[in-house]
Amino acid sequence: MVLVVAVLIVAVLLVALPQFWVHSTIERHAGDRPDLGGTGADFARHALDGMKLQHVKVEVTEQGDHYDPEAKAVRLQQRFYSGRSVSAVAIAAHEVGHAMQHAVALPIYERRQAVARQAHVLGMIAQAFVWSAPILLILNKSAAALVLNVLGFGGMALVSFFMQVSTLPVEFDASFNRALPLLEEGRFLQQRDLAAARQLLRAAAYTYVAALIRSVLTLPGFGRLPRL
Repeated sequence: MVLVVAVLIVAVLLVALPQFWVHSTIERHAGDRPDLGGTGADFARHALDGMKLQHVKVEVTEQGDHYDPEAKAVRLQQRFYSGRSVSAVAIAAHEVGHAMQHAVALPIYERRQAVARQAHVLGMIAQAFVWSAPILLILNKSAAALVLNVLGFGGMALVSFFMQVSTLPVEFDASFNRALPLLEEGRFLQQRDLAAARQLLRAAAYTYVAALIRSVLTLPGFGRLPRL
């Protein structure tokens, strides 16, 4: 019993601590900075225009910061869209990094998008297995219901795991190969802010490390595939 409790505590810590670190890093640098060159939206628009990506929109969202490849839009939460903070600029730079990946058809980005499309189909099949299990129980076919449950929940777990694995290299590239050079070469942040920006870009990428750990230690539901 003690061993079970200890394992559960370790599992909870492995899931919670990375998320807490990411959240605290963002909040630590989210204070208003009137001395900065602009808001998160200003930086995103300036950076996109500088790379001749005027067709990519910059929009407000309530669904979390992300880049939408279908709409060709960088979307930022209101506080980062209109906020003038190191966090706002760094997060905007990260999402612009995804727009850059899309524009140049970066292989790891294209591969991730292909995996996402396949994961959607496989996830629906796995969910159908889970939904079918109660019907078999009603028909007194408990063994078949158990098999479908295992296939269904196991399939959803694998889909989530492989989505996270395919997302990780895309996130690290967006932070360190795309966003960081933009911030270092631009004029939106002061030199003294670059160390904080690196921490924030690391946090943005490690959001998906935390998600990967969670997908290993918990059973995810369908429909929780990560946004870029």
